[in-house]
Formats: sequence, C-alpha cells, structure tokens
Amino acid sequence: MKRAIVLGGALAALVVASPAAAQATIGLDAAVFSSYVWRGITYTNKPVLQPDAYVTIPLGKASVTAGGWANIDIGKYDGSSDISESGGASAFNVAEFDWWGEIGIPAGPATITAGVTGYIFPNDVGFTKDFNTIEVYGKAALSGPLSPKVSAYYDVDKIKGLYVEGSVTHGFPIGPKSLNLGALLGWTGGQEVKAGELANFANSGLTHLDLSANIGLSAGPLSITPSVHGIFGFDDATHFHSASSVATLDTKFKVWGGVTISWSHTGGSAAEE
Repeated sequence: MKRAIVLGGALAALVVASPAAAQATIGLDAAVFSSYVWRGITYTNKPVLQPDAYVTIPLGKASVTAGGWANIDIGKYDGSSDISESGGASAFNVAEFDWWGEIGIPAGPATITAGVTGYIFPNDVGFTKDFNTIEVYGKAALSGPLSPKVSAYYDVDKIKGLYVEGSVTHGFPIGPKSLNLGALLGWTGGQEVKAGELANFANSGLTHLDLSANIGLSAGPLSITPSVHGIFGFDDATHFHSASSVATLDTKFKVWGGVTISWSHTGGSAAEE
C-alpha cells in the first residue's frame, strides 16, 4: 500500500500542539526498489524511490493513522524494453502519490482495521489523472503462529471492484536478528476488464502469489530492511516485466527487491514534556 511527508509533517505539528494527542507516533520511510510491482503487476521495471510518512494517534484502545506514500521514477525510462508509470520522459518524476487514513481496533488476538486510500497520478503521460481513484478497505490480522492476515479492498470510483489478499509470515532467528519469510495470495472479483471501464486485472480469480524474505537491521535510530520478492503470476496482467514481454505475456515468474530505511518517534505525555 502507499503513503506524504507534507501530510505527515502537518499532522505532526498538531500532535506537538495538542496534549490530548500524547503518545502519538510519527514515522518516515525511504525505500529503493529494483522496480515497482503492485499486486503482482509491474508498473516500472527500473529502480524507483518510494518515500512514505505517517502519524498514528491513540484513541482509547483504538488508533487512528494517516499518511502518504509516493512512487518516484529515479531515471529516464524511455528505452525499448522500459516500462514507466510516469511515461519515463524525465528523471526523479513523481509518478504516483497515495494518501490514506485508517482506524485500528484490537479484538482479542486479532486487530481489525478499516480505512480509505486515494491514488493520484500527476503526470500528463503514462498514468494520468484519468486513472485517479479511491478504495475503501478492511483488514484482519491475528497474532500467533504464522501471523495470518486477510485484507479486502473495494474500488468505489474508477474500477468499482473487489481485490482480496491473504498472507502468512514466519520469523526464523539468526543470532539477534530474524529472517522473515512470507507468502501472499491475491484474488479479484470485479477489478478485471469490463466493457467501457478501467481495470486492474485481465480476469477475475487468483491474481498472483508473492513469496518474500526480509531481515531487519538497525543503525542507531534507523531500521534498515533488505527484502526480496518472487512473484508467480496467474492473471495476464501480471505476466510481463518489460515492454517487449507485454506482447507475449510470457513472464510467469519475476523477482524484485530493495531496501527500506525507517525512522519513527513516539512522543511523551504532556506531563513528561
């Protein structure tokens, strides 16, 4: 999912100014990946920068989180095999910005989350404002073995369809660190191609299987997480990794990865300040 430093900074100012918002958490991420793959679909097949900012405010036992995320094409991607969400005409081009807000509520061993996210494409070529859309979503995550999680997203604007994914993950201790292995399976009902409407996928049904591995490292206040993903594509929309493979749709498996650097800070109570 996707997350804007401007929004995070504005909300952070409210947190500092309001004692009622004590113990709020502010977070910043900066990720560099070999490509931009979303729900198994390759949108940019060259390196991308993905900054992210958010603020979480406690609300009784629940918590409210808001933030923004961006996908930035690092270089000019206009070669014969290049794919670029922004059209690839210029370097360091913001190809996509996503705002989001959600509320999380603990329910015994589970956490239930409900939220909304908006997808904004600011360029005049590639993905343009005609593709801007909004999804509402719900998630349920269980603590315990394999940390199972299920998420459902419904596009209420341009696509008007359902996307669901379920995932499990398990950590294996490596000294003081943990190697985390995960598996995610996607399914859609309604986000496939329909006459006269935009679509994310070619068909309804299973979309892709994402197998992942990551390990969390630390450097002072920063968390550094290298990760790698292997995608088995089931839907035709996931079956390419370059402009030339779009014609053949012969990419049934692809690999992408990168590193994420994260920082977060939880404020003290008004009495402590």
